[in-house]
Amino acid sequence: MSQSLSKVYVHITFSTKNHKPFIDDTIDISLFEYIGGICKGLECNPVKIGGYHDHVHLLCLLSRKITQIKLLEEIKKQSSKWIKTKNNKYADFYWQDGYGIFSVNPSEIDVVIEYISNQHEHHKKVSFKDEFRAFLKKYKVEYDERYVWD
Repeated sequence: MSQSLSKVYVHITFSTKNHKPFIDDTIDISLFEYIGGICKGLECNPVKIGGYHDHVHLLCLLSRKITQIKLLEEIKKQSSKWIKTKNNKYADFYWQDGYGIFSVNPSEIDVVIEYISNQHEHHKKVSFKDEFRAFLKKYKVEYDERYVWD
């Protein structure tokens, strides 16, 4: 084959450091748009970005030109610097060190978009920790609970 073709959707989620509820109604939409801009700049087309007070979810197409870790590093670094410039109440804003990144079947894209869109409703019943544990179970990821949270 003379062409290199790729279409890999990924669902990414990560939390604020110590799950502090920094992502409030005054910053959430701007933050999600900013993260989308970072993704576009890295040729990782964002499909849907959302979240709740202490975490974000991102559905995007992973570019063939970037590794997963570089994408996450840039999203976290750039968005953390940006949010600190928005208001003094974000001066102590940090993302957690870890993250979850999971492949998404193209036939499930609409399901993931809806899931990300309904985060506020979802988190009336389920904590981020329980949500993340469910992802790990669904994707059969082995983990040590002691090292998942920071």
